[in-house]
Amino acid sequence: MMNAQDLLVYLVTDRSLCQGRSLEEVVALAAEGGCTMVQLREKEADTGKFVELARALHKILKPLSIPLLINDRVDVALAAGVEGVHVGQSDMLPEDVRRIMGPDAIVGLSVETEAELLDAQNRPVDYIGIGPVYPTLTKKDVTRQRRGRGRFGGGGHRRGLGHMFRALPCRGRAGAGLLHEERGAVRPPPLHSYPMFRGVCAASLGGPRYFCSA
Repeated sequence: MMNAQDLLVYLVTDRSLCQGRSLEEVVALAAEGGCTMVQLREKEADTGKFVELARALHKILKPLSIPLLINDRVDVALAAGVEGVHVGQSDMLPEDVRRIMGPDAIVGLSVETEAELLDAQNRPVDYIGIGPVYPTLTKKDVTRQRRGRGRFGGGGHRRGLGHMFRALPCRGRAGAGLLHEERGAVRPPPLHSYPMFRGVCAASLGGPRYFCSA
């Protein structure tokens, strides 16, 4: 079950950015620096390698009470015994994820439009991820159309993100944490989390520790 503090410093991994270091090393340094939740995101790994990585990271994070989530793959999450799953709009429905993972699992959902945000309010999720706010190398699967004017209420990035935030029926609803991907890139309404990709994984030696504690 997710606590509000779990979202404060949310690391989403990308092995391609780790500059030759192991993912285990990067995650351990981030945890030492104050990371509060980790999502293992593997778009290229086969299932066996994905489960192996998940178990290795869980071994590091569980003694520190830092939840580990798996991106997209409910089967990998179950095999590794981790705390939750994060899904997108084209993945398994949150209702099915919740049914399979159980009531205590952490379930996150990505949204990119106001309509998706409003729909998410009726889904059994613990938090909602909005983004990417700007084009980013870590989200290569975002289509050109979805980067356009239809996102964030049809306005500019900063104005549109505020529009989406105001569209929430109940801002303080328990478990409706909101994320934006690039810390410092925009000045949004108060959000509950700043998930980090490249800033941590690509940091220089020892950098993941200091980046998370900054």
